[in-house]
Amino acid sequence: MSTPTTHVVRPAGAGHETLYVLLLCLMILAVAGSVVAWRHESQETSNVSSHQLDARRDLSASEQGIYADLRVTLDEIHLLRQEQQTLPTPATLADEGFAPFAQDDSSVSRGAHAWQLLDAKAYFGQSQAPAVAGSFLMRLTAEDDAPDTWLNRAADLKAPTDLTDAALESAGWQQIVAQFDAGVTRQHRH
Repeated sequence: MSTPTTHVVRPAGAGHETLYVLLLCLMILAVAGSVVAWRHESQETSNVSSHQLDARRDLSASEQGIYADLRVTLDEIHLLRQEQQTLPTPATLADEGFAPFAQDDSSVSRGAHAWQLLDAKAYFGQSQAPAVAGSFLMRLTAEDDAPDTWLNRAADLKAPTDLTDAALESAGWQQIVAQFDAGVTRQHRH
């Protein structure tokens, strides 16, 4: 007969298993922390000059709407300019139904601007309600250039005669600049 053998079976202990789980958790945290540190993007804030306004932060909701409408209508202005060999009048743009030139409920609630063409190179929209939205000036230089848009919130404003930067700045106009950076979607104001 064979001699019996005895095997000693120790009870299952949680000490070693707990240690392995904690080590695995620490490794995961270390890897995640290094990935976050490696992929970190520095937040660059760009400042605008004193004669400029940031289209996102410095304009009221009505002014942002008018500014967006002007940017969208610009393509149609360029097409009509190619057809007519001159800039279309605000009345033509209003007849075509292009915002902000068309007089509808939206334009009335945004300041009821009265639009006119200045020297066949700029559109001037005088606000009838400066407390709601200021007056706009959109200068067009060449067909391919982006428009140069200015804002003045003065109540008793006349159409500018000199459309140079220096003259507009001295008359209280502020240039609207659109800056698109990471802060566009990641800015949280509380």
